[in-house]
This record gives sequence, C-alpha cells and structure tokens, in this order.
Amino acid sequence: MTTIRRLPLGPIQTNCYIVRKGNAALIIDPSDEPAKITQALEQSNVRPIAILLTHAHFDHIGALQAMVDKYSIPVYLHKAEEKWLSDPMKNGSGKYAELPNVEVAVEITPVSEGKLTLEGFEIDVLETPGHSPGSVSYSFKEHGFVVSGDVLFRGSIGRTDLIGGDLKLLMQSITRKLVELPEDTVVYSGHGEETTIQQELDTNPFLNGF
Repeated sequence: MTTIRRLPLGPIQTNCYIVRKGNAALIIDPSDEPAKITQALEQSNVRPIAILLTHAHFDHIGALQAMVDKYSIPVYLHKAEEKWLSDPMKNGSGKYAELPNVEVAVEITPVSEGKLTLEGFEIDVLETPGHSPGSVSYSFKEHGFVVSGDVLFRGSIGRTDLIGGDLKLLMQSITRKLVELPEDTVVYSGHGEETTIQQELDTNPFLNGF
C-alpha cells in the first residue's frame, strides 16, 4: 500500500510530502523545518530512500541540505535547475531581505520525462515547465495521484513572473500533461489543499472552457 502525507512548512506554508510504501519513503520537496520532517518520518517508522524535487525555488528546498546531511540519500531534480540550488537570486531567496539566502551544496541525479523506479516506487516523471524551466510533476498513476509542485493548484495555477516563467508554456504543461491524466487523479500541489483533475476542469477559472 502506498500512502502520502502532506506537511505544510516554513514561512509560506509550502507543502512537503512523504510518500510511503512499506517501510520505505520518498521525501518530495523538503520545504523547511527539517526537524518536523524528521519527526514525521520517525513517527511513521519509515526509511527515507530519496528526495524528489518538483523544482528549485527556495521555499521547496529550505530543508534539503539538512535532509541530505542527515540521511545521505540521492536528490532528483531536472538538470535545468541544478545551479539554482546554490544561487539565491535564481532560487528566489535573494529577493527577500527578511529571509536568509538559501544555498544548497548537494549532488543531484537529473530527471526528465519518463519512468523512474525507486525500490518499488513506480513514478512517471512529467516535464511541466512554465512556473520555472525545470518544473516536473511526479505521477503515481497506479495509486491515482500526482504531485504537481507549483504548476496546478486548487482553483489556480502557478505564477509565471519569476525567472524562466512562461505563461503559455505553463498552460501547455497543464493541458497536455496534467489534464491528460485520469479525471479522478488527486493533485497534490506545492501550496494549499489537494484537488482532482475533474474538479479543476469544472471549477478552475484558468481552465474554463477547456
């Protein structure tokens, strides 16, 4: 049985997800507050085997260094954003005087469109750029859910006014990749509560008439 747990963390409550199968777990977007992520893993009695990043904005990687230092597990990220991890201006943390710069020094395993198998987890990696150049979504099709990062939200879509943002490309990612998933697919976003493809087709103003 595969389960997913949402942890809203950090100053803007960015969702970190723990996907569990047996006693193994994936950490998706370790956003902030590493102690809370560690506590959740220990409470569930699971062993983290990898970190998956939907993209490299600062609010999705705030606890990345701490998680890698603690667990020595691989990090998966699209190669288009590898250098963003150590560059506060690209990952966005350098734009906010009230926030510390986020600079992460870890090796990554590049991901791209296709299948990813990790100790029994079967994942479809969907390239979904537009919010950022290397945004990807992780589809657990067998279990009926997708983790979309900041591409698609409940009632909204990702912003495109940051470095590498492109509204036309974002809409193509949503309509050609996410909307093509089964309509009952649960969408776990980077912020806010989950939704479904059907709900967004019915109610999301950005998809009105699609």
